[in-house]
Amino acid sequence: MRRTSFDGWPCSIARTVDILGDGWTLLVLREVFYGESRFDGFIDSLGIARNTLTDRLRRLEAMGMLERSVYQTEPVRHEYLLTDKGRDFFGVLSAINAWGDRWLAGDEGVPVKVRHTTCGHDTQARVVCSSCGEPLHHEDVAVRTGPGYPERLLDNPVVRARFADDSAAS
Repeated sequence: MRRTSFDGWPCSIARTVDILGDGWTLLVLREVFYGESRFDGFIDSLGIARNTLTDRLRRLEAMGMLERSVYQTEPVRHEYLLTDKGRDFFGVLSAINAWGDRWLAGDEGVPVKVRHTTCGHDTQARVVCSSCGEPLHHEDVAVRTGPGYPERLLDNPVVRARFADDSAAS
């Protein structure tokens, strides 16, 4: 069964979901952030089927999040390394991890801790306003269309109502 592509949607969340596709993709990226880079290592750590892993690695490579690099020539073997685009995804995985730690950790506590090596403290991701540094909560934000929103959709009353202009915004 073919899945619906969200690549052309006027929404960064939909476009990101289009790249990620499913949970395996997130778990492959998690493993790369944990230091794994080799095909057999992904198989061992995730228990993922070889064909599924091949598909996810090809997709992440095609989307520019991973790049394949030869680490052995006889026989040829590759490792998968993060690109700048892939490294920039760390904040997203950290936010997912923080949410899971808050809402899904059992009585025994969080399964993995993240240590900020710069200051030496355990930490969690926080989503904050890039201007004032205050935490962002859904009830404190308004969404507006940006310059990339298709003009043809702006005549739709539902779209206009959803993205009602906030006169205080700059």
